[in-house]
Amino acid sequence: MAAEHVATPISGCVICYQEVDRIADCVRSLAFCDEVVVVDSGSTDGTQQIAAGLGARVIGNAPFPGHREQKQFAVEQAAHRWVMCLDADERVTPQLQQRLADLAAHGLLGAAYEMPRQNHYLGRIVRGGLFWPDRKVRLFDRRQARWGGTNPHDGGEVTRLDEGIEHLSYRDFRHHLRTIDSFTAIAARELAAAGRRTNPFDLLVRPPAVFVKSLLLKRGFRDGWRGVVIAAMAAYTDWKKYWRLLRLPRARGPA
Repeated sequence: MAAEHVATPISGCVICYQEVDRIADCVRSLAFCDEVVVVDSGSTDGTQQIAAGLGARVIGNAPFPGHREQKQFAVEQAAHRWVMCLDADERVTPQLQQRLADLAAHGLLGAAYEMPRQNHYLGRIVRGGLFWPDRKVRLFDRRQARWGGTNPHDGGEVTRLDEGIEHLSYRDFRHHLRTIDSFTAIAARELAAAGRRTNPFDLLVRPPAVFVKSLLLKRGFRDGWRGVVIAAMAAYTDWKKYWRLLRLPRARGPA
């Protein structure tokens, strides 16, 4: 007699802050999960109420401890071993919803699943440059994995899926600039805390290299003017991160 498949329950985990215009679609896209946990950093725009109204279990965790720490906190609130993690500006596409529901019905295997992100940029999904395929681990067994520096898996085999996550990355160009300003400040502080210092190579060579990689090597030119803007902003991000690192005071060593 063939062994019976045991379905795997999944917890959807979302972190958010002031996402009143995007949280509903995000939570709805996790309808295939057995529960949805939303961890909010203190929104005052109605984000929490909308998520709760859609059946999510909303938990406040403020002040914001950092992206990695907040995502790990959300995972630790989940009721099930397997977690599907999203940011509020992401949503599971219908194709991926169906694929994950089918996989869960037969029992999830391994430690983690990776999928591409369909990144929207200024009104269009881009298909080249650093924004594609932009694969991320979003579904994993929290007993075997946790949120780390880049991907949330300490070990084990990662299964690659073709179906993707939709990512509404920036509301507009100003939002992109604000995000760069915030993220480069965080990145510079983390590099400094790790003892990293900048040099002329970081400021003069890395940014144009990132531009060439995004526009040419990753074929960002296929997205027309958007591909050029994305490559330029990636180069600017790299430059600003190391410029901020240069301006930070050096950490004093032991006396």
